[in-house]
Amino acid sequence: MRSLASLLLLAAFATQAQQPTLSPDVQRYVKVPAAPTIVLEHVRIIDGTGAAPIENAYLTLSNSKIAAISTTPPADSPSTVHIDLTGRTVFPGLVGMHDHMYYLTRPDLDITGASEPPVIVPELGFSSPRLYLGSGVTTLRTTGSVEPYFDLNLRTMIDSGALIGPHLDVTGPYLEGKGAFALEMHQLKDADDARATVDYWAGEGVTSFKAYMNITRAELKAAIDEAHKHGLKITGHLCSITYPEAVELGIDDLEHGFFVNTQLDPGKEPDVCPRSSGNPTLAKMTPDTPEAKALIKLLVDHHVAVTSTLPVFQSYDPAHLHVQPRVLAAMSAPTREAYLTTRNLELMRVAANPKAAAERAAMFHNGMAMERAFVAAGGLLLAGPDPTGDGGTLPGYGDQREVELLVEAGFTPIEALHIATENGAIYMGRDKQIGTIAPGKDADLVIVKGNPGKNINDIENTEIVFKDGVGYDSQKLLDSVKGHYGQY
Repeated sequence: MRSLASLLLLAAFATQAQQPTLSPDVQRYVKVPAAPTIVLEHVRIIDGTGAAPIENAYLTLSNSKIAAISTTPPADSPSTVHIDLTGRTVFPGLVGMHDHMYYLTRPDLDITGASEPPVIVPELGFSSPRLYLGSGVTTLRTTGSVEPYFDLNLRTMIDSGALIGPHLDVTGPYLEGKGAFALEMHQLKDADDARATVDYWAGEGVTSFKAYMNITRAELKAAIDEAHKHGLKITGHLCSITYPEAVELGIDDLEHGFFVNTQLDPGKEPDVCPRSSGNPTLAKMTPDTPEAKALIKLLVDHHVAVTSTLPVFQSYDPAHLHVQPRVLAAMSAPTREAYLTTRNLELMRVAANPKAAAERAAMFHNGMAMERAFVAAGGLLLAGPDPTGDGGTLPGYGDQREVELLVEAGFTPIEALHIATENGAIYMGRDKQIGTIAPGKDADLVIVKGNPGKNINDIENTEIVFKDGVGYDSQKLLDSVKGHYGQY
């Protein structure tokens, strides 16, 4: 018999597949309304499976579904809507597997990097969903909620057509132990508290869970068992618990690639997050070491996924401390000022200690290499940016940047798009509906100018994003957010 939570999960996805009545506020961003038949003509198709692109193709949509793919014009009817996409590429909607609706702010941040407590974590329910959808993210996992009811209610309003945004897999509140950095986080008392927390939020309708940096092994084990009892999965941004320990406890996914594994950190104590936070492990565990090979084998053997979040770590490498004008344009003035302050501090640190900077850059590239080795061994790599503001990582733009960095890590553009689309759908158990372009699947699609199969940076040239067969004007969505990210 299915649990209540798993039935709610199925019901949520079933609701998403139905075409809601769009409110006037949503309709203003529609470029291509749903129609009985829409034919995307002369378009390049990257289907998300890792296969070679199909050139000069015809992609037929019927209401909210993909109806057919062909290399010759399909049969016509008076009601068919034709869209000439010469010079454009279509690929599946991105499946963001480490996304948030909030942004971290530090009160009275000054040029030395000092700030006053507490860290403030505002939810941005206006700008975040628009940035995601406008950038081609049609499905995402919130991967830790600071205000779960906010995210649950946002999901309901998006699914009903009242608000605009992607499909949401709402993760429950952070499962955190003593030492949480944010006031919004509940600090677990013990294993019974972890079990009760998971049970309560599963009943409220969240569809996944995330363990955090200070959780104990007993608490994590209780949370995993309870989540699995409800038919739900649990991931973790860990520190107090090492990757091998989490695998043995039954975790489903590990966040941040191999950047936060603490198993080789000097002086690591059980159930305690060391101040080194995994850097010594990453520096030592190169793909050719016995420890790395053993860890990757353990992950693959236990079918544990790993989520790559390269954008939030790219500032490890001074070469990536560039400023994207579109990111600055999206930010509110105070948010922009804070971001530039932290970026300039990082540049000063690089100049003051080039050796330490080179060591951090080497760690970043080793993290990339570990992700390649994991995939080569048969591991399921997922993609997401962790858009908390660190490194100028924003919703949507950060998801695109993650794909670009996967290519820099050594994956081909086609492989990187596969990781960012089908792999996420597979992990979520939704690969029969989303993640690839095939007849019968949901019409969640991204149309960009150019050819990201050859130049991955063309992924940024979004023009139309289809969600459930409705084509949204990407530029209108992105323009509506300019100057507001960090404000609301």
